[in-house]
Amino acid sequence: MNKRRLVLFAHGKESGPWGSKIQALAEVAKHYDYRVESPDYSDLPDAKSRVERLLTLFPENPGELILVGSSMGGHVSLAASAALKPKGLFLLAPAIGLPGYAPAPPPIAERTVIVHAWQDDIVPEAKVTAYARYHQTELHLVNSDHRLTSALPFIRLLFEEFLDSFIPQ
Repeated sequence: MNKRRLVLFAHGKESGPWGSKIQALAEVAKHYDYRVESPDYSDLPDAKSRVERLLTLFPENPGELILVGSSMGGHVSLAASAALKPKGLFLLAPAIGLPGYAPAPPPIAERTVIVHAWQDDIVPEAKVTAYARYHQTELHLVNSDHRLTSALPFIRLLFEEFLDSFIPQ
C-alpha cells in the first residue's frame, strides 16, 4: 500500500466508522493501492467538532488525498477540503442546507462527485441539486433513500471510475 495515497472516510451521524458503505468503498480504494482511514466521530454530535477532530488527526495533506463523506460526514469532508486540499471529494447524501449546519462551503478539490437519493427524507434532494448546480459539481441522483444501501453496487462502480480518473494516462 502506498503511504502517500490516502482515502479518508467521514461517517454520518447515525452510522459508525466502518458501516456498509465505507467497507464497500474501502475495498475499492485498497484495490487502487490507497491506504484507508475512517476515524470514529460517534462521540461528536455536530459537524464543527468533527471537522476539528479531522484536522487534528490529519493536519496536512499526506500526498494524494481523497476525502469521502456520507451525510454529516459529507459536510465534514467539504469543510475540511479548504485546509487539506484533497485531489478528490466523493460525497454520499451530504448534509447540505440542513438547519443547525453552517452553510456548505465550496468544494476544494480537482474533482468532486456527489451521489444523492431521490427519496432522501433527511437531506432534501433540492438542496443538494442546487448546491451541485451552483458549484458546477458532478451529481448522480439514484433511486434510493438516505442510506443509499440499494444503490451501493452502482456507487462502487462510480467510486472505481472516480479513483481511476486520478491515474495518469
